[in-house]
Amino acid sequence: MKIDYELIQEYLKKHLHQVLKQPYGNFKHPFVDPGSVYDGNLWDWDTFWAVFAMINLAENGGEDAAFKKTLEAHAEGNVLNFLNFQLEDGYIPMMVDTKADEVPYLIAKHQEGEILNMHKPFLCQQSCLVSGLKGSFDWVKDKIPQLEKYFECYDRFYYFEHCGLYVWADDVMIGMDNDPASFGWPRFSTANIFLNSFMVRELRSMAKILTACGNSERSEHYEEKARRLAEAIQAECWDKRDKFFYSVDVDIKTRAYDWFHKGLGVFWNTLFIKTRAWSSFLPMLAGIATREQAESLVKHITDPETFWSPSGIRSLSYDEKMYNLTPTNNPSNWLGGIWIIVQYAVFRGLMNYGYQKEAAELCGNVMNLLGNDLRKTGTLHEYYNPETGEPVVNGDFINWNILALNMADELGGKPSVDRYLPFEILF
Repeated sequence: MKIDYELIQEYLKKHLHQVLKQPYGNFKHPFVDPGSVYDGNLWDWDTFWAVFAMINLAENGGEDAAFKKTLEAHAEGNVLNFLNFQLEDGYIPMMVDTKADEVPYLIAKHQEGEILNMHKPFLCQQSCLVSGLKGSFDWVKDKIPQLEKYFECYDRFYYFEHCGLYVWADDVMIGMDNDPASFGWPRFSTANIFLNSFMVRELRSMAKILTACGNSERSEHYEEKARRLAEAIQAECWDKRDKFFYSVDVDIKTRAYDWFHKGLGVFWNTLFIKTRAWSSFLPMLAGIATREQAESLVKHITDPETFWSPSGIRSLSYDEKMYNLTPTNNPSNWLGGIWIIVQYAVFRGLMNYGYQKEAAELCGNVMNLLGNDLRKTGTLHEYYNPETGEPVVNGDFINWNILALNMADELGGKPSVDRYLPFEILF
């Protein structure tokens, strides 16, 4: 694994300049893009994970120490660029490109009155990363009113009070693009476990920001919101029979016709969407799962008939009828391929709950996968075939592929960058 580590590290150090962009076009501040075919794009969760990974590199010391200042400017720039695009009602788009002569698509649609998805819940999480890197929250203090409006917008358009969960407006730019639990479903109908797990971390990150800025009362408000959301995830998304977290359908109500259905109506809030994807392990990353639930989830993670492969964790269970490895963009294909962000999220969840042996084996598989890609092709790709380890699409992809080094460093005892985010096992 050491040889693979050194090979991957050397490659990434040589290519990081490709994704660290200076201000131009729509962007007033430096920013990070994913590289490859996404040159000049500012994405919400992509920038968070890229910064998360690069902080680990910056904290290696020595020759990397000078890189820290550059990273600070670009990480802070990611947040400030997104806030520059915030509308009066708090809406922030998920992605913006550099076409300065055009109103960004998502903003234009929102201004026309069409509610589409907004910035995924990573804005406060990234702000915490920036503050950890800088050693201070002072830079974000005057941005708190904008962050408050961002949450108000989420609550206004995407929160379903009857079940206590957040929903996607549609299936566009949802991170794991063609997740069968949301892709192709009616608008505002699915409370995805991905969205809600990360929202718990986002709410708690806002609480951390407020505490650091001296507003303990508002901090408690967001901690309480996070706890209520975690409780709703437990109540609505945990299947006791399958011992698994699922996304859920929230479009559940009694549909009467004339005098029919006047007796016992629908009294349940949601129904499970029983497709098994990697996102169901995110409650271990966010501290939502109990230790007993984590024990059951680990059995799913390590099952070679479902998620575990020699190349890493499949993004969709192998026994799902939707399992498919066709190369595609827009949507990107998350129907089974090996994405490195999946590997890190599952790895960190395993480490959170004490499953170091399984985490170490996963890390070894990922290092071997990327090492082989570099030896064969001289580059890294966006995602991989879990059965063969062959790259599927988009060479020169940097972004969250850097997280492979985080995995190895954390196994070696280096503190995780996750320490900059609030974490505790909540139940």
